[in-house]
Amino acid sequence: MTDAPYDRENFCYRHPDRQSYILCQRCGRTICTSCQTQAAVGVHCPECVKEAKQNAPKRQPVNIRAARAWRNDSGRPIVTYSIIAICVVVYALQFLSGGLVTAYLGLQPRFITEVPWTPITSTFTHGGIFHLLLNMFSLWVMGRILEPALGRSRFLALYLIAGLGGSAAVTWLAFDGLTVGASGSIFGMLAALIVIQRGIGGDVRQLLVVLGINLAIGLFIGGISWQAHVGGIIAGAAFGLIVTRTRTRAIKQQRLQLGLLIGLALVLVAAIAIRVSA
Repeated sequence: MTDAPYDRENFCYRHPDRQSYILCQRCGRTICTSCQTQAAVGVHCPECVKEAKQNAPKRQPVNIRAARAWRNDSGRPIVTYSIIAICVVVYALQFLSGGLVTAYLGLQPRFITEVPWTPITSTFTHGGIFHLLLNMFSLWVMGRILEPALGRSRFLALYLIAGLGGSAAVTWLAFDGLTVGASGSIFGMLAALIVIQRGIGGDVRQLLVVLGINLAIGLFIGGISWQAHVGGIIAGAAFGLIVTRTRTRAIKQQRLQLGLLIGLALVLVAAIAIRVSA
């Protein structure tokens, strides 16, 4: 991936060498993960935190102290590591249960009314050790790029929304099968990265080649759910478009972004429900 042209709006105001898409909820300045303090809504920059301290009571509420403890001072992709850990634990349970956990967590569109959580839980299940290792390596690579740039909440939303997109596509195109794996979410991450990178003027040709090769592998090799890949790509691209188009300093636009992302998730859930009830 080539670097995008320098734009002060896309870099931390305190660390000009760190690219970020996260804005301080109060003043609107761009801040990197090291400069963020989690607030009740969004994050605040150091100056706004300092100002709030001066105007706040000396004794801070417990929930504010807990939120500050969750601050990503190190810049580590904690959500990425957490998802990987969950997937490993779930796979161990799948292995030990002899398929019982897979039956309750894997996506089987024909039985969604009995296990309605499976469009999400299927993104944490896998069909074998190599399937798990390949997806977790891909998630680790993509998460280290996207989570620091988007922030934890947006990154988690991307993982879940892209996974829902993959499940929606499977529900419509492979209704009688069983699907497991995080690949729909991972393809959605790659699609979102392409849209975001293109939105800030970057060269996305290398990313498109990577996406095309991996999509082709799913189309021509049996046993791979290309439907989940396609659905993840569509949902991830939509996510990237929403984030790119609503990235302004106006709080109204940030609220619009949240509303649009919730709307996207609801559309995907509705698509699944319509197919299941047909």
